[in-house]
Amino acid sequence: MCPSPTKKEGARSEIAASPARTLKEDILHHICYTLGNDPERPNKYKVYMGLAYAVRDRLIARWIKTQRALYDHLAKRVYFLSLEFLPGRFLKNYLISLRMEEETRETLAEMGFDLDDLEEQEWDAGLGNGGLGRLASCYMDSIACCDLPGYGYGIHYDYGIFHQVIDNGYQREQADNWIRHGNPWDIKRRHYLVPVNFNGRTETYRDAAGRMRVRWVDTDLVMAMACDILVPGYGDDYVTNMRLWAAQSSREFNLETFNQGDYIGAVESKVISENISKVLYPSDEGEFGKELRLKQQYFFVAATLDDILRRYRKLQRSLADLPNFVAIQLNDTHPAIAIPELMRLLMDEEGLGWDEAWTICEKTFAYTNHTILPEALESWPVDLIGRLLPRHMQIIFEINHRFLEAVRSRHPDDPDLAQRVSLITEGETKQVRMAHLAIVGSHTVNGVAALHGEIIKRHLFRDFHRLYPRRLQYVTNGITPRRWLKQVNPPLADLITEAIGPDWIFDLEQLRGLEPLAEDAAFRQQWAAAKRQNKERLARYILRKIGLGVNLDTLFDVQVKRIHEYKRQLLNVMHVITLYNRITDHPDEPTTPRTVIFAGKAAPAYHQAKLIIKLIHSVANTINSDPLVNGRLRVLFLPNYCVSQAEKVIPATELSEQISTAGMEASGTGNMKMTLNGALTIGTMDGANIEIMEAVGAENIFIFGLSSEEVVEKRRKGYDPNHYYRNDGELKRVVDMLATGHFSPQQPHLFAPIVQGLREKGDFYMLMADYRPYITAQDAVDRLFNDSDQWVRRSILNTARMGRFSSDRAVMEYARRIWHVHPLGKEGDPSASSRPAAAPTV
Repeated sequence: MCPSPTKKEGARSEIAASPARTLKEDILHHICYTLGNDPERPNKYKVYMGLAYAVRDRLIARWIKTQRALYDHLAKRVYFLSLEFLPGRFLKNYLISLRMEEETRETLAEMGFDLDDLEEQEWDAGLGNGGLGRLASCYMDSIACCDLPGYGYGIHYDYGIFHQVIDNGYQREQADNWIRHGNPWDIKRRHYLVPVNFNGRTETYRDAAGRMRVRWVDTDLVMAMACDILVPGYGDDYVTNMRLWAAQSSREFNLETFNQGDYIGAVESKVISENISKVLYPSDEGEFGKELRLKQQYFFVAATLDDILRRYRKLQRSLADLPNFVAIQLNDTHPAIAIPELMRLLMDEEGLGWDEAWTICEKTFAYTNHTILPEALESWPVDLIGRLLPRHMQIIFEINHRFLEAVRSRHPDDPDLAQRVSLITEGETKQVRMAHLAIVGSHTVNGVAALHGEIIKRHLFRDFHRLYPRRLQYVTNGITPRRWLKQVNPPLADLITEAIGPDWIFDLEQLRGLEPLAEDAAFRQQWAAAKRQNKERLARYILRKIGLGVNLDTLFDVQVKRIHEYKRQLLNVMHVITLYNRITDHPDEPTTPRTVIFAGKAAPAYHQAKLIIKLIHSVANTINSDPLVNGRLRVLFLPNYCVSQAEKVIPATELSEQISTAGMEASGTGNMKMTLNGALTIGTMDGANIEIMEAVGAENIFIFGLSSEEVVEKRRKGYDPNHYYRNDGELKRVVDMLATGHFSPQQPHLFAPIVQGLREKGDFYMLMADYRPYITAQDAVDRLFNDSDQWVRRSILNTARMGRFSSDRAVMEYARRIWHVHPLGKEGDPSASSRPAAAPTV
């Protein structure tokens, strides 16, 4: 696990020591001299920015100290490559990590400001989209907290994926200009620009030794500027960083064109170049979007590998020793182009032969797979890669040629195997399978949950598991307890600390100490009171955000995640309609009151997901305005789901909806966050739900529906969704209400595509089959919620048994099993020999 609290106590006295100026003096200093404003006339924005710069000062001092220590210990370093990071807001996280929150609250109160109010000045960083980016940020937090020598690398996007607004129930996308007011947390290294090449051609030549070599010439050049965002550990001096790359033109503009009067043309190349880091995930429906996405991937990979080798050269060691000092983790396939890029650098720039370069690559890279859906596995047209990255396409062809020769040699009895595992798909449009490239070029491939690990071995990458029986494994995802309990849920975190001490912040297994307290009536009352405070805070947020009041005595039933058919928000809506029908049919019968909360974004081009958002709003409008319901059922959708919104929703959640079709969710981390905060889960045997059930106990979770094996079997035998439609009266009624426009009387056929998906197009995600088991499980939820004492008891046990889902545990598994790195200063550094002195590097 991470370094113990005892180890960290020794560093805290230094952290707590007073700086040359007090925090208030620092804030006023930055308002005056950094912002150029009058410190005697502060407002929220000025004070927030002044505080941010004061906090950043303290982080930078610790970051420099950490960099020196990394060189002093000759540590092997981890480079975590991810096209997404989703850190949320930085201010509160930094204050908690530096143990400055109370000091800051007191200082701001003296100045007439409130920290929680001031925090709202910060916009969520638009550097990621969903679970992939949030996981990457959790892992960076744990890398820092566990004193591991690691960095994150990605892209510094000017715009996030989009800002979601709801217009008459429809999702509308607006630009997410998250840095429009500036970002005080960036450290821009304007002096450090890395050249990145595109297009051009390759040519062969003989070097001075007479060897045939290849060079990439006549390229278009884009510069990558490094932007560092600091990532502190908790309660000690360790601070690492994410290095995010921003695209810069190689020239500001063409002066000759400008002087001829073509003002637009003069800056056109600059604008096109800088588009690379403009927006997260440009639409890839058109050729321009595809090209831009591939450019993004290569852009940040090329700059990152240049940075890695620059650091490594300071050690003055042989390139053959690179895997002993460098571990590169590919977070999904987005950075997989790093494999041919490192081969290019080692062969074309450093002069190594193929075999030596390939051995280095295989020992350096590891790949995390994040999806089970074959259609979600990334591929790129050969023609596109060949045009943008001609040298890399040559290298990929050669990797594939050598790999397939070995496959045919080792498995002559299976002539089709080579085609199945080939890096290149044949056909009218040849494609490069990036997952296959990542598997072949890595020493370890891991899934992100136990079920996911089995699925990639048995189904998704079965042939590769046959070829590399030791390569495929899994590391179950985790979440950081600093952000997702201590920071977001002060009432519960303080109660836990009072009951069992603060060690859980570093070692989440310590939560086991809560188990006996689940039987203590007084503690259960305190637990319920803490949960009530979080519900009150969320209710205030809902009222402010969408103008809707909610009843705190209702069950807060929550499904917040990306809108996708396999995540089955539609199944949740079908249950809501069923509850509505029961209430209106029998208005005098008692029911368990619920507030059903949805949030999440649909991909801009995902029309069925956007129609589900419209359906949620239409159902909500009908139910919330029906006097027969009388507050017993309320449905709402919170627009623009993001980390800062999740921080308010998750602590208040009582029922966590994790209802994806079994075998389709790789892991999930929202399920972990909600359970850690005392929610009970209703879910399928999918992703990490299985391991959560094993941890908390089957009696403390509501599991329903088909297993992944049963889903596969039903599809194999021929699945008939209309069988369930015909034989379940409540289900038939729900589907018919959608079909006849009950919730859209002005447009009776509005939801026809949803009905067609359920009845005529095969119900691929098996909502019809899982409807009745889901309803039965929800009825069990109602019965337990009516026994408030038992509900709270099980809530406590859910939190108490979540220790294994810490991201600290996950990154230490990576460190031991995959990266082979050690916490800074621990035994096991790759070499104890002397080295040349090296200055701290940026």
